[in-house]
Amino acid sequence: MTRANLIEEVARNLEITRKESEIVVESIFESMVRSLRAGDKIEIRGFGSFRVRDRRGRIGRNPKTGEQVNVQARRVPYFKPAKELRDLVNSTMPGASLAASAAAIETKPAVS
Repeated sequence: MTRANLIEEVARNLEITRKESEIVVESIFESMVRSLRAGDKIEIRGFGSFRVRDRRGRIGRNPKTGEQVNVQARRVPYFKPAKELRDLVNSTMPGASLAASAAAIETKPAVS
């Protein structure tokens, strides 16, 4: 799914214009980026969590020349899917909606 597909899907589901939908989607993405830049963790229950991981600097190697290259430390975004999302992705309910699949998962009895 592309950003344009997501905008179209939101517009259709909420019965709003494409422009209004674009504003909604862009606002969500901008808020997420702002939070991650600030070092905050984003947690969306039933979907997953986003956070930033720090990668140490290291000595790498240029695969073409074999020359050693200094790779600087950096921050990278990381996504960890929730168990519910993993279960939905691996379920055998083709065409089922996310809400219906989530409700089915929530009503499963606890296993001891």
